[in-house]
Amino acid sequence: MALSLADYCMGRDKKYPDDWSDEIEAAAVDLLDRVDALLADFGEERKITSGWRPPAVNASTPNAAPKSKHMTGHAVDLADPEGDLDDWCAENDGERLMAYGLWMEHPAATKSWTHLQSLPPKSGKRIFYP
Repeated sequence: MALSLADYCMGRDKKYPDDWSDEIEAAAVDLLDRVDALLADFGEERKITSGWRPPAVNASTPNAAPKSKHMTGHAVDLADPEGDLDDWCAENDGERLMAYGLWMEHPAATKSWTHLQSLPPKSGKRIFYP
């Protein structure tokens, strides 16, 4: 089951239409394609727990970075209650992440979910601390 743009938007594209753009949509579609390919390799489905965040939503999200990649369609959080996906992605210094052009927040910072993004963090590290 592929992750859908509708699930990623969480209805926020309709609630905040002035914040949604063609650029954000294109970034989100690209991100979801990469994440779907990674999940197919992983062999298990995951649900989106946080997708696109317009500025107002991001500002009210606890511990969200002020310039979160969620606001530009370049980041997604997936349910990972047991940490299996985090562990699998982190093997071999994130070799699998590299294959799909993805970066991940360090599992120590994301208990019960996996944060993936399609743009590198400032550190450039494949697995990074937020």
